[in-house]
Amino acid sequence: MRLITAHRILIGAGIAFFLFYAVVQLRFYARGGGAAPLVQAVASAAVAAGFVLYYRTLKRWGRRP
Repeated sequence: MRLITAHRILIGAGIAFFLFYAVVQLRFYARGGGAAPLVQAVASAAVAAGFVLYYRTLKRWGRRP
């Protein structure tokens, strides 16, 4: 396995984790947990979106021109 492949797997796992965490925090917010779970959900969704943008740039890595 090449290093870029392992990196793509780890970034994919990070995306899945932050999306899962956002859903969990939204459920806490829906139960009346205050503003903190909503802020954490928005922040984790933003991190996941950033990871998605970064993941899309990895298509060019590891290829010869």
